[in-house]
Amino acid sequence: MNFDLDEGHNKIREKVRDFAEREIRPLAPELDEKETFSSELTKKMGRIGLFGMDIPAEYGGAGTDTLSYIIAVEELARVDGSHAATLAAHNSLGIGPIRHYGTEEQKKKYLPRLCTGEAIWAFGLTEPDAGSDSRGCRTKAELINGEWVIDGSKIFITNGASDMSAGVTVQAVSDDTDGKKEFTAILVEKGSQGYAARELKGKMMWRASDTSSLHFDNCRVPKENLLGEKGQGSAIMLSTLDNGRLSIAAMGLGCAQGAYEMALDYSQRRKQFGRAIAGFQVIAFKLADMALKIELARNLLYKACWLKDNNRPFGKESAMAKLYCSEIAREVADEAVQIHGGYGLMKTFDVERFYRDQRMLQIGEGTSEIQRLIISRHILKKTDS
Repeated sequence: MNFDLDEGHNKIREKVRDFAEREIRPLAPELDEKETFSSELTKKMGRIGLFGMDIPAEYGGAGTDTLSYIIAVEELARVDGSHAATLAAHNSLGIGPIRHYGTEEQKKKYLPRLCTGEAIWAFGLTEPDAGSDSRGCRTKAELINGEWVIDGSKIFITNGASDMSAGVTVQAVSDDTDGKKEFTAILVEKGSQGYAARELKGKMMWRASDTSSLHFDNCRVPKENLLGEKGQGSAIMLSTLDNGRLSIAAMGLGCAQGAYEMALDYSQRRKQFGRAIAGFQVIAFKLADMALKIELARNLLYKACWLKDNNRPFGKESAMAKLYCSEIAREVADEAVQIHGGYGLMKTFDVERFYRDQRMLQIGEGTSEIQRLIISRHILKKTDS
């Protein structure tokens, strides 16, 4: 077993960390406070090659492996969750379905543009009454005279409403006979007749990312916009989430790393009772536990990436990594605020933002409860066989 990263992985970490420190860190507090999505920073992420990292070069991507991409998300999340969310949602949920299920014509039409940072794509699954129960989807699609006619709405959609949004992959009910729903995935471009996107404001976390509600009122798109096959929609969307869990896990890992580093630095500068608080065993042990949890989380996530990159089954490990990294982000961010004391509750300290941002990780792309359900099904299936 060799736990050393190769030179390519180390270079990606250095490049993304340098970008995040120089470009994002100085602006993150203000963007968070004003709840502003930055098209400029997003386009800069595209220019340094962070979009379409694991997409083949023939479609405009960088052709890297999964671990390279995950390291990039981790390094962004170490500085700011909002920009990590923009990258993760676009690469895993936006580009992913088109890459894996699109026709050759669809790949050539959409992927090159989406790999440059010129535009971003969204993933339309969650609805007001369908969250963890994705099959509770009520958005409907009917093929009429060579067009898909879509009616319904989606909510909590990342990258759906900014001026950079080019469209969304939508799951819709294409048949509902005798209570048996058939789901189909359809590509809906921005500007399509009957399609509207609205920004959602007032978020607790990821305030500088673009979160939206999407509305389809007799929305019409060409029949060629079918992604995969009719009736394959649920399988496409759930498979996409399997891949997306790795990036959310990376966000949890990066969040934990960033919060830990803040706590470590603060504890060595803050003096009480005549000495730095890091010298007190109670604080030193907190830091030791934080470092331990981060190490375990990174090993689990990187193993899941290794499995995927070696074409091995990784669904169980992906769910485990998403669950564990999300929970560790919560625990580490909470202890980081505790070490900061009263200052950790002030917006002038970045740890306050990290404490808010981590909360989404236990909900987005499958709650912690759903991850436990997925893991239990994997292990019980193995036991049954």
